[in-house]
Amino acid sequence: MKDLSKESVTFLEVGEESAGQRIDNFLLKRLKGVPKSHIYRILRSGEVRVNKGRAAADRRLELGDRVRVPPVRVAEKTAEAAVPAREFAAVYEDEAMLVINKPAGVAVHGGSGVDFGVIEQLRRARPQAKFLELAHRLDRETSGLLIVGKKRAALTRLHDLFRDGGIDKRYLALVKGRWRDKLRNVKLPLHKYLTAEGERRVRVDPQGKEAHSIMRLQGRWPSPLGEFSLLEVELRTGRTHQIRVHLAHLGFPILGDEKYGDFALNKDLQKAGLKRMFLHAAAMRLPHPLSGEKLNLAAPLPAELERFLEKLGKADETL
Repeated sequence: MKDLSKESVTFLEVGEESAGQRIDNFLLKRLKGVPKSHIYRILRSGEVRVNKGRAAADRRLELGDRVRVPPVRVAEKTAEAAVPAREFAAVYEDEAMLVINKPAGVAVHGGSGVDFGVIEQLRRARPQAKFLELAHRLDRETSGLLIVGKKRAALTRLHDLFRDGGIDKRYLALVKGRWRDKLRNVKLPLHKYLTAEGERRVRVDPQGKEAHSIMRLQGRWPSPLGEFSLLEVELRTGRTHQIRVHLAHLGFPILGDEKYGDFALNKDLQKAGLKRMFLHAAAMRLPHPLSGEKLNLAAPLPAELERFLEKLGKADETL
């Protein structure tokens, strides 16, 4: 990649990995260390040109476009070297996409107090890869299936599938309480807000965005700590913290949830061996983003969650 910090105009040619990308996002990725406000300023002023013409921030680039970038000062990359290279257990991979089984406790990307996440570690482990971008998100404490696009065309199609409900997503959650319905549709609108400390939270709110979860009872366990229920949750929408907030609002918080859970119970669960949130992205069904082939992807329940279920003993058979 060219050194964009030199005091001279730079010309960049749009390759396959950037075709279809908005020019503002293209520049944000290329001009690491340049304030976002400055990037939008040089776009508004016309200093950035595409094929010799002015370009609005929302212009989508095409393969072979020539982008003129004015002289900018780029902060030296100091944090990148601190990102450890890491590969993750692959569930599926081809030239278009990579699906990994993300472990709990690992953020999907850096930010909000996290220096790096899955995507930064993958890029570090695969310096030859021209394109690696997250197709969606998982909470840091949630384990399971995470899709990474390896081609922009595949990523764009995956974004469409996630947005339009073209991907069947199933999670496993162990919750506090005796869940009675074998199948239950939960339609509760969700609203994102910030706490006084600046922490992102979500609550059920009539003015919030539509959110639809389908809960299917898989098993119930009596225990000295109370009764627990294992649910398979199908997501029809993909709102932030959707499963966690829906279940907590209904009075069935997910075990080990440190944001919306039963905090006193969580302390007892840690002593009993459950040291993480019991939420796992277990299965996905989707058409391949380029070929359309039907894919059935699955990630087995992590060993630490299996061990906890074994500790609970025999499940209640009166479902």
